[in-house]
Amino acid sequence: MTDEQLHITPRLGRILMSEEAIYGLILVSGMIVVSGTNSGTALNAFTTVAVTVAVFFAAHVYAGTLGRLAATDGHAGLGASLRASLHQSGGMLLASVAPLIVLLLGATRVIDDTTAMWTALIVDTVILGILGWIAVARWSTHWLPRILSALLTAGFGGILIALKAVIHH
Repeated sequence: MTDEQLHITPRLGRILMSEEAIYGLILVSGMIVVSGTNSGTALNAFTTVAVTVAVFFAAHVYAGTLGRLAATDGHAGLGASLRASLHQSGGMLLASVAPLIVLLLGATRVIDDTTAMWTALIVDTVILGILGWIAVARWSTHWLPRILSALLTAGFGGILIALKAVIHH
């Protein structure tokens, strides 16, 4: 499975294949686990995840802007540094969309709370696995490194699913 087979545009592929997107998915999974220990509602998880992702995104953009300014002794300019940082950090927001939609389905009672939270965690883990596969597929045609990358990347989500299972049972 490659970007082309998934019908991903080059720009979308670049955003999804960023460290920010992978980090964002892991952050979302962690926040679902943590928010579930409080009230256990999909609305609580949705709110916690949305606010946390927004704060981490803003902090990442701010830090990236400062880092670019510092690395260029201010020659890059504030506007260019901010735009570059926004561009680089977009994956964190984009990666959170699918699990937030699932949590919103639970918050609006289309599906029950527990199903929404577990499904959001599974969606995160599947997306992580796909991103791990695609990352290696870009430089290797061999299936073994692709599978190992997919399993390793999805493993981060799997660890958080196991944590949720341990905490809640």
